[in-house]
Amino acid sequence: MNENLSQEPALKFLDGALTKTQTASDAANALLKSGLDTVVQTSQQVSESVHNATAKTTHFIREEPIKSVLIAAATGAVLMALVGLVSRPSERS
Repeated sequence: MNENLSQEPALKFLDGALTKTQTASDAANALLKSGLDTVVQTSQQVSESVHNATAKTTHFIREEPIKSVLIAAATGAVLMALVGLVSRPSERS
């Protein structure tokens, strides 16, 4: 009987620890689910935005083919100039 009395505080401590662990686990799971829901929602929004941008770009190219080619050529020239500046060896040596 004395042995049961000495085990009771340890059992209460373990029960409390288990309850706190379960509460923390539940909170972590809720946070994870919320994060995953946010990722899915953001992914859907990005996908929709890309689709809309693609549709607008396609429409613009069909309506203004010459202007589209000129814009693409100018963009390419600017990018090539930037690549040329970045890849040029430094003269500080």
